[in-house]
Amino acid sequence: MSVFAGPLSGSSAPDSIAVVGPDVFVGYGNGGAPDGSGGAMSTIAEYSSTGSLLATLTVTGHNDGLRLDPYTGQLWAVQNEDGNPNLVLINPKTLTMSAPYSFSATPHGGGYDDVAFNSTGTYISASNPLNNPNTAPAIVSAKLSGGVVDVTGAVFANATATVLNPGGGTTTLNLQDPDSMIFAPNGQLVLDSQSDHQLVFVNGVGTQGQSVSVLNLADEVDDTVFGTGALQRLLVADTKAGVIYSVVGHFAAGTGTSAADALGEVVGVNLSTGAFTPIVSGLDAPHGEAFFNIGVPEPGSWALMLLGCGLAGGAMRQRRLPAGARAS
Repeated sequence: MSVFAGPLSGSSAPDSIAVVGPDVFVGYGNGGAPDGSGGAMSTIAEYSSTGSLLATLTVTGHNDGLRLDPYTGQLWAVQNEDGNPNLVLINPKTLTMSAPYSFSATPHGGGYDDVAFNSTGTYISASNPLNNPNTAPAIVSAKLSGGVVDVTGAVFANATATVLNPGGGTTTLNLQDPDSMIFAPNGQLVLDSQSDHQLVFVNGVGTQGQSVSVLNLADEVDDTVFGTGALQRLLVADTKAGVIYSVVGHFAAGTGTSAADALGEVVGVNLSTGAFTPIVSGLDAPHGEAFFNIGVPEPGSWALMLLGCGLAGGAMRQRRLPAGARAS
């Protein structure tokens, strides 16, 4: 484990991480209100593969979602997850930014958070729903049209879902905190409903065969990513500390690696039981995650090489850790 970047002078609260070729983009919320009120402004920082700061941009509102559209090569920066959402498109090569896009509707009453892309469309999580029970969309599909993000419901918060935990069965969801999303290697769209302590898996999203399953978790998580089993570098944003950490190791294929922010841990998630296996403990508030495999393995006396440990089993060779953090 090592410090990849940060703290960033003049900015705070790093969260979402987007990898674009050899560079890393990080969204800093700067303590702004999550509905964009009070003049909230966020920083989008670009780092090199070694963590050197290359550039910064400023967007209006509180940034919480930052993802690369692999089909257009543009970065989507989504602001104001609690209300009054907007979207800014960034060209990562020229760093030019679009004017803010508004959203056509917020049927759930809140804002929008994370973005995921595949061949069937663009999907955005509908965060901070105002109703309980929540019968509005938890995930919307999105298309850009004339400065507006047109949204239609894709997965509803009260969907019927197959329970993946032991005992199985089906349940009617009531998603109260849709948050981060990612497409897993098997093609499933994976959404965390943070305060509900759930991961929601959508098979065939956007198709007639779409189906939903749910995994009840040991605690809440934010970003979840999926390893390959090879030696990889995981970047983790510790929002309270203002630091981006790098963790190098073998992250088992088919297992989730999640930022358990309330526990201050990066954990492996058993996708059959929802149980956690700590990988790194002692963080302040881990949130954003992304695999960034350039430069692996990492040199230097601050490296913690997780050679097959944690989820994959095996031996660990440990050197000095950043203050407050430890491997489990």
